[in-house]
This record gives sequence, structure tokens and C-alpha cells, in this order.
Amino acid sequence: MAENALYHEFPNGLTLIGEPMRWVESVGVSIRLQAGSIYDPPEKAGLAHFTTEMAMRGAGARDSRALVQELGLYGIHHAAGTGTGFAKFGFATVSARIAKGFEIFADVVRRPQLPASQVENVRQGILQELRGLADEPAALLVRELKRVFYPYPIGRPTSGDEESVARITLSDIQEHHARYYQPDGGLIAVAGKFNWEELVDLVGDFFGDWQGQKPPEVRLIPSNVRYRHCPHPSEQVQIGVAFPGPAYSHGDFFQAWAAAAVLGHGSGSRLFRELREKRGLCYGCGASYHSGRLQGGTFCYASTSADRAQKTLDVLLGEIRQLAEGIQPEELHRIKATIKSAMIMSQESSMVRCGAIARDWVLLRRVRPIEELRRIIDDLSAESINAFLAANPPRNLVIVTVGPKELEVNGEL
Repeated sequence: MAENALYHEFPNGLTLIGEPMRWVESVGVSIRLQAGSIYDPPEKAGLAHFTTEMAMRGAGARDSRALVQELGLYGIHHAAGTGTGFAKFGFATVSARIAKGFEIFADVVRRPQLPASQVENVRQGILQELRGLADEPAALLVRELKRVFYPYPIGRPTSGDEESVARITLSDIQEHHARYYQPDGGLIAVAGKFNWEELVDLVGDFFGDWQGQKPPEVRLIPSNVRYRHCPHPSEQVQIGVAFPGPAYSHGDFFQAWAAAAVLGHGSGSRLFRELREKRGLCYGCGASYHSGRLQGGTFCYASTSADRAQKTLDVLLGEIRQLAEGIQPEELHRIKATIKSAMIMSQESSMVRCGAIARDWVLLRRVRPIEELRRIIDDLSAESINAFLAANPPRNLVIVTVGPKELEVNGEL
């Protein structure tokens, strides 16, 4: 547990963590419940996402309009979304109004109205998002790359597909809420200006009498897809390549993360220099590292024209494979400067920090303080990263392309 992070577990299994930020006047709150998309029935993918949207359409005694008006009246900025494992609700406000925020969001997660009159409105909104993928091949690429990289149902898109969303009923939504919106295994993370003893009492008042059961374990089915092509009537081609690496909790995570940043983060990265500046093959490219609780991976992309797509894929794969030969100290120096700037900025926002400590708790069961992160980044060296790359060269690659025709994959994956 971080030295400045606070922790309390209620008898019903709900966990509260807090990190004081005494230099701010605001407070950020993240509420995470084990009600994410991995619990969707196979034939009704998108149910968790549908339920999250419905939860914000009226709660307690407030109908949809009254809920929005009250949030605005008290200056409570809010967000709701669905992840793979969790339904997520968050709000930020001045510290003096935190009780009002908890009063409203206790109703949102515990007593949503789930009105029948809103089901078709929510459904049409989700369907419009899904149909919009036809006009956003880059978003389609990300969706399909995650699907083939991660095991099922982790890789399944949280928003589902048109056919499954069309099948979801109000009864499905009510059942999902009753079964999965539970305190046991849930988390409330708070960052900003607060009194810890008062915060524990406050959360206990609104959530302490909540009862329920943890969701069941989910069986994961590995994906065996190595290359998937998604036909799209466009002269542009989207190319995605992903390969596995250590999870966030693993000791080598930051080595893998730094290597991915050298490969594709920003205009100083290898992919940008080789694909765009030197060869002029694409109009967009990059790489980033993603991690869940069990698995991490490097995700690379390039956006190009149909006549240059094959060459772009060949060069992209070449740069990925060359990463095994190591990085240079000056490449790492650029990355360190970027991440330190991001860490400084994160200390200025209570909402950003509460999201970070919630993620730490989910993935590590503890909170990493900023100073620990700073030490880890400072201790990174080209030698340590190169040793990691030598022992763990990019392999087991998966590829997704979106465009008019399939491409040839040269070399071993």
C-alpha cells in the first residue's frame, strides 16, 4: 500500500481507497463494479454496456432530465462507461459537494430506474455507434485487433454488435443489474481534498447496507487467429500488429512499456521515422503498450493507401522484429522526459489521479505512489531494456488489416 494511500474494506466486500491531494480544492471519485462485458451472455454481447447507459437515464426519484439537471446544478462533472471487467462511474466536484455526488451516484448504481421508455432510445444510440464503424476504419481496426489478440470474452467488443444489441430486452437489463451490480469485489477510489474518517462514514452511509454476491469466474478461451482481414470499400488501408508481453503486475512491465514507446510513441519514434519520414509510406503510425490484469501487449498501427499497403506492412514487421536487437540510450532519454511530464500533469487533476489509483488497485491490489513510479522510470536503462528484449523478442504476432484486399504476411509470426 502506498504510504499516502488510505484503505478501508466494508463488511459487504466493497473496498474504499483514497489518496489525499491537499494542494487542490477538488475531489475525483471512481466507482467500479464487477459488471463488465466479460459477463455478457454470448448471444447478447453489449448487455453490460447497454445497462450502464440505462443506469444514467434516471435514478432514485429523479427521471433522466432531473438527473442531468441536478448534476449540473451542483457542478458535478460525471462520466460512465463499460470496461471488460467493470462498469465504471465517475464524478468530480469541489470537495464541499462530495456528499451530494455520493448521494446521486448511490442511486445511479443501486437504484437506477431503468425506464422502459428509454430502452429504444439507448438501443438506437448504440446501434448508431456501431454503424458508424463503417465510416471509421481506424476504429474498426482497433476493435478487431483486440478481438483476435485477447482471449474470449476479454477481446469481445464491449458495445457488442448490431445483431446482439437488437436482441437485448428490458428484462435482460434488469437481470444484469440485479446480478452484477454488487458491492462484493467493487471499488470506490477517491483522490483530492477530503477528510478520511468523514469519507469512510460517508461511503458507509450510502453503500454500507448494500448486499450481494461476487460474479462467477469466467472461462477464457484463447484466440488462435494470426491474421484477419476485414474487407472495407476504401482506397485507404489500416494495418494493426500486436504481440504479447508482461502484465502490469510483472517486474518486466516497464521494460516492455519503454520498448513499445521507443518503437512507436510520437514523432521521434522508430515507426514514425522509418515509415513516414524516410519512406513516405503512410500518413499515420504508432505503437503503444496495453495491459490488463492477466496479460499485456504491444499494439502497433499504420494507416496508408492501398497501393502502399503491402510495403507498409513489410516495413512495419521489419521494425518490430528489429526491436529484439535493442534500443539506444538516446531513444530512452526521450521517453523518460515524456513520461515524467505526464506524471507531473497527473498530479494536477484529482479525476486523473483517482482513475490511476483505481487502476493500480485492480491490477496490483495496492497503489503505486508517484515517487515509486518516478524511481522506476529513473532506473530504466538501455541495458536493462535490451536484456529484456533479448530474452523476450517480439513473437506470436497477430495482424489485422482493414481495406479492399488481403495482404501477404512475409516471415514468421
